[in-house]
Amino acid sequence: MGEIQFDTEAEIDITRARDFWGALVLIALSVFFLIKTFEIPLWGENRAGVSGGDWYNSAAIVPLFIFGSMLALSIVLLITAIRAGGGARAFSQIGLGWDRAEALRFATIGAMLLAYIGGLVPRVDFILCSGLLITALIYGFYGGHMLRAVAAATVMVVAGLFAFLVFPAQENWAAKGDDWVTLALFAGLTILVLRASQETRALRFVPLIAVTAPVVLVCAMAFGFRQNVPARGGLLFAQIEYHYYVTLRPLWKD
Repeated sequence: MGEIQFDTEAEIDITRARDFWGALVLIALSVFFLIKTFEIPLWGENRAGVSGGDWYNSAAIVPLFIFGSMLALSIVLLITAIRAGGGARAFSQIGLGWDRAEALRFATIGAMLLAYIGGLVPRVDFILCSGLLITALIYGFYGGHMLRAVAAATVMVVAGLFAFLVFPAQENWAAKGDDWVTLALFAGLTILVLRASQETRALRFVPLIAVTAPVVLVCAMAFGFRQNVPARGGLLFAQIEYHYYVTLRPLWKD
């Protein structure tokens, strides 16, 4: 058996420094989203005419758990990086090591998440926009094909910008135009995934994951935990909600 080859000391130093910087960014994002989450009624108070009800029915529970966990893990990563010397190396020349491929990878991931959080989630059907994000992330970064990453990020940005620019005001968020655009982009990206799956067989499961995961999540939130979900009147979820209360629920209620 061949001997395992370890990274050079310089590569390890760069990795530790990047862990330090990455942890700081994640902590800042976690704190920001936690602050925004605490604006949602939690303890039954009334804000802007919206009653929080019982705490376990609050829409803040799920994001509090997600971003609280993200904050805790980010702090653990920061402590680990500092103990490994990453804090000291982060401000040295070696701690700033960067290459074009890595910069492009971070930029495309950041663009996808920004389009998803800032443009799509408040306005577009949760199943559609989450399915598009899952498809874009897997297609863009599975196998390390940078052209795919750029293409996937472009699709996400186009969908996010359309929703944000055409329906900026909250009173227009119930419109279905951005849902249809996202659906069309989702279908187009899925076609690219299926074409790529001829070479990479694992990609054949992406459409199934991209649809099943958000459907299960949004149904669990809405019908299991009684949580408010984004864009409740969205193209797909509105139909699911209608048939749940009109077709399915009477079967065991009656």
